[in-house]
Amino acid sequence: ERVSLEFFTTADVKTSVETIQALTVEKLSLYCTDIDKVLSIDNKDSANIYCVWGEFTVHRQLINGGIRFTLPNCPNALAWTITTGFSPDPEKIVIHCTINRNNHDKDFIESIESFIHSWKLGLESHLSS
Repeated sequence: ERVSLEFFTTADVKTSVETIQALTVEKLSLYCTDIDKVLSIDNKDSANIYCVWGEFTVHRQLINGGIRFTLPNCPNALAWTITTGFSPDPEKIVIHCTINRNNHDKDFIESIESFIHSWKLGLESHLSS
């Protein structure tokens, strides 16, 4: 079965690009409960985390409209962006997650859906005015 392995959700928060770009690697577990702990911080744009899939290095990169996080050592090349000002909802925060596969097992897909939902809840909780 072929499935799209792009995942989107929208956080009902109106905020600025600057606020999104202020999300640092040290605060990841505050905004996403599926990231259990930041184990160590290499620099402002790189850390080791323990998350729903185990221990990984995460990299942070500023992008147009927000921020991108990647797990460079992940066998699925998981990456997610948190942006505002663009479609599908330019007034809110869009969370977009991808992997480099065109299919995967059901449990893993469900864990990604849970992951982006955790981001949605965390951003709504911590960035709401």
